[in-house]
Parts: sequence; C-alpha cells; structure tokens
Amino acid sequence: MIEAIEAAKVAQAALEDKLGQDIQILDLRGLSNIADCFVIASGNNVNHLRAMADEVEQKLFQVGMKMHHSEGYSSGTWILLDFGQLLIHLFNKEDREFYSLEHVWGDAKAIE
Repeated sequence: MIEAIEAAKVAQAALEDKLGQDIQILDLRGLSNIADCFVIASGNNVNHLRAMADEVEQKLFQVGMKMHHSEGYSSGTWILLDFGQLLIHLFNKEDREFYSLEHVWGDAKAIE
C-alpha cells in the first residue's frame, strides 16, 4: 500500500482532472492521531463535488487504497472521504470558508 502523502498526490491529480479548485495537501504527521494527511478542495455545486469524490475514490482504488467511510455525499456541501491515514475534504466555497480547516490545522506543513 502506498504512503498517505503519495496517495494525497494521486487524489490531487484526480481533483485537478475534475477541475477542483484551491486544492491543498496538509501534512499532519506529528500533529494528529486522526490522519497523516488531509487533502482539501472546493467545488462549484453538489454535482461537481460528487464527481470529484467519485474520481478520487476510483483513482485511489486503482493504486490500492480502499475507502473506509464517507460522509456528506447526499448533502453535497462538505464531502468527507476517509482512506485511513488520508482524509479528503471536499467543500462548497461557503462551507470551506466557514470551517477553514487550513487555519484550524495552521501548524500543518503544506505539500506542493
């Protein structure tokens, strides 16, 4: 199985393919017991967020990562995809600004 950071880069590429916006990878190693890495991205509407989530799940499955759990797919304002040590957060713009995970996890190093 690939490491969380490498899987995050696969997820980033999948999100770019689906025109995800403001995609960020945060390295949480040493900061959190929840996960090693977050990927955060924004989408335009419910259908866009769902398409992004579907693409990420498919691309990560192809490299051996199986999704453990997901939340928010039906509401489509904040979709959480849990791949164990990698968590993917897909937001509409308003919810992303409100929850501001980049600021909550401000000590995390951004991965380019």
